[in-house]
Amino acid sequence: MRDFFQLPVFGIFITLLAFFVAGKIKRKWDYVLLNPVLLSITFIILFLLIFNIDFEDYNRGGQYLSFFLGPAVVALGVFFYEKYEEIKQNIKPFLVAVAAGGVSGIISIILLLMLFRVPDLIINSLAAKSVTTPIAIEISRLTGGVPEITAGIVIAVGIFGNAFGPAILRLLKIKNKAAIGAALGTAAHGIGTARAFEEGHLAGVYSGLAMCVNGIITALLAPYLLQWII
Repeated sequence: MRDFFQLPVFGIFITLLAFFVAGKIKRKWDYVLLNPVLLSITFIILFLLIFNIDFEDYNRGGQYLSFFLGPAVVALGVFFYEKYEEIKQNIKPFLVAVAAGGVSGIISIILLLMLFRVPDLIINSLAAKSVTTPIAIEISRLTGGVPEITAGIVIAVGIFGNAFGPAILRLLKIKNKAAIGAALGTAAHGIGTARAFEEGHLAGVYSGLAMCVNGIITALLAPYLLQWII
């Protein structure tokens, strides 16, 4: 059995099984905290702990699934092409909104952590909390943060946005699908984009585009904003 755990197929199998079960639970009990991504992560961690399996053994297969993140993001271009004319008409306010959201997201977390006298190492690790994991990790390395902390917080932010983002936006009386998508993509990256597609194709397209634009903005500005503020 131990030999099976070290095979790449194990990581793939346990990940797909965890997400399948989490999806079933979410459909049966539609509760906000029963987020499929959160449940999947919890199931996998518990399984690895119970059976004393090294993360490296699991990740032999998990890394193959991670590889498909890139093609999945590129595939968003298909939906972007379908909505291209509509997006083109709103491109200026969209870019301004995403830029404002991205910059305010960086500055607000830095100032909040400084207010609580959090060590600079943690601030450097969390400045890029709202962009997709690969970009956030590279920014963390550039700024002297801890990539492992960055990855964990980025996933947590995405799950929070996926679970609570639409409800918060509805509470604020925001009903426009483009605005919902832009907000989720800017604040909650890929996991938020997955939730945006549940709101509709238009929301999903705007969310995917916002995720990409905010990734570029954060990668360019986060190191300089950190240096300037701290």
